[in-house]
Amino acid sequence: MAWTKYQYLLAAMMLITGSINTLSAKWADYFSAPGCNNSPEHHFSHPFVQAVGMFLGELSCLVVFHIALCQDRRRPEPRINPGQAFNPLIFLPPALCDMTGTSIMYVALNMTSASSFQMLRGAVIIFTGLLSVAFLGRRLLASQWIGILVTILGLVVVGLADFISGTRDDSHNLSQVITGDLLIIMAQIIVSVQMVLEEKFIYKHDVHPLRAVGTEGLFGFVILTLLLIPMYFIPAGSLGGNPRQVLEDALDAFCQIGYQPLIILALLGNTVSIAFFNFAGISVTKEMSATTRMVLDSLRTVLIWAASLALGWEQFHGLQVLGFLILLTGAALYNGLHRPLLARLPCCAAEPEEGDAAEREALLSGGRGSVNEES
Repeated sequence: MAWTKYQYLLAAMMLITGSINTLSAKWADYFSAPGCNNSPEHHFSHPFVQAVGMFLGELSCLVVFHIALCQDRRRPEPRINPGQAFNPLIFLPPALCDMTGTSIMYVALNMTSASSFQMLRGAVIIFTGLLSVAFLGRRLLASQWIGILVTILGLVVVGLADFISGTRDDSHNLSQVITGDLLIIMAQIIVSVQMVLEEKFIYKHDVHPLRAVGTEGLFGFVILTLLLIPMYFIPAGSLGGNPRQVLEDALDAFCQIGYQPLIILALLGNTVSIAFFNFAGISVTKEMSATTRMVLDSLRTVLIWAASLALGWEQFHGLQVLGFLILLTGAALYNGLHRPLLARLPCCAAEPEEGDAAEREALLSGGRGSVNEES
């Protein structure tokens, strides 16, 4: 079935805003400016401040939901289902996972390349699949187990590409690259726990996706903003990346923004893009399918990689291309993209579906988390 103009617009919005989200966060890391108390010029290394901005973007989804709900109630026939009453605290556990995983990924993004960051996030398939079997009692198809194994192989290839590039790339030393890659994979374990929690406790409630995203954003924004206070005093050594070598120096971030106003443009790009990306992801799932969203998210990785090469942020490595193709194959097998191809072959039959495919694919969203998918 041919796409409509609106569907093309949604797909373009998801690709562009999703790419801007990662690229703007990485762009902020490249800025250098003096800090507070006449500290020397240094890189803008404030991952937790960036994470607060991202949660602010998610929080805006809650504002948009209530504005749309108010306008919808004025219509003769309302179209938006506000959903049933629920306890907002059910969003607290996944919000804590979201906050932890996102913060770790922003730390890792400062250590490795934007394209590797996006590719290695594909590891979420492995851990979410295993956790869904252990805690949700889900049975994975043979193709899904193969997809997990192929994804593991792809992660090894991407890691090998980073290992080789880290030995000849002056922008990141080898230990930083390896540490960043490991942190990204560790963050995917936390993100997979978030997805399983959302599947187990949230999806059984009739909650509008924008409201779910916004509520998690509210928890993440408030809690992480308060945590910036103790982080200002917690020593972190070289991991801190700021002159005081603490876990996060928010005051230093604001001082650097004052000296280099372009940093605020990068932070705004991260905040605004995540809001539009969430909206586009929800709409793509609703208007097309979650599988389409997965494909678009894979194309987003290509755009990020191409933009990073064009901007000179990284060098071309053939192994990275091979790793991306293997990761794409693993994701396609896990999400069942091979079934339409097998169905066309007279000698082969597609694997039978077990359970609700939309529910499974909603669990494995390509964006911020499964609450970004259609309920």
